[in-house]
Amino acid sequence: MTAKIRKIIVQTDEVRIEMGREVQPPARRALAMAVIENPYAGRYADNLDALIAMGEELGGLLGQRCVQALGIEPGQAQSYGKAAIVGEAGELEHAAALLHPKLGAPLRAAVEKGAALVPSSKKVGGLGTAIDVPLGHKDAAYVRSHFDAMEARVADAPRANEIVVAVAVTASGRPLARIGGLQVSDIQGVDGLR
Repeated sequence: MTAKIRKIIVQTDEVRIEMGREVQPPARRALAMAVIENPYAGRYADNLDALIAMGEELGGLLGQRCVQALGIEPGQAQSYGKAAIVGEAGELEHAAALLHPKLGAPLRAAVEKGAALVPSSKKVGGLGTAIDVPLGHKDAAYVRSHFDAMEARVADAPRANEIVVAVAVTASGRPLARIGGLQVSDIQGVDGLR
């Protein structure tokens, strides 16, 4: 089933100065959100295959939109994350169906590789509900400089019968990261951890 998308929102965030210090190169993040109709709103269903299929569709679409917004090649993406907000006529499992079974593979294709798990969050909420999209390095989860989050919010969504699906991609880690841990230059990218 193809997602019935009411709107897509894409935004970028670029930090140039942090604590009075220049960030060079600037720390850049992008967020792409789709507001979709929830085909299971208002009713219980044992089988959530329609949302699973939509997750696969949206992973690629939103991942590509983030990469385009950053103006980078897919292989230059460094971190990623995903999240969903289900409107009040839905349930938390609807977000899980979108995010977990199939959204990851096309998102990984959009950013090239992606050996690490895609961090995620989900919640049920009404119009204007905010959610933090957790971020982690796409190839090595132990890279502390890339532990971050980006807030996602749509003023007029989700309506009761909708779901907001969000994907975030970065072209860098946090601005002025300095808490140690595995460095980007030392990533092996084999097991998704180191």
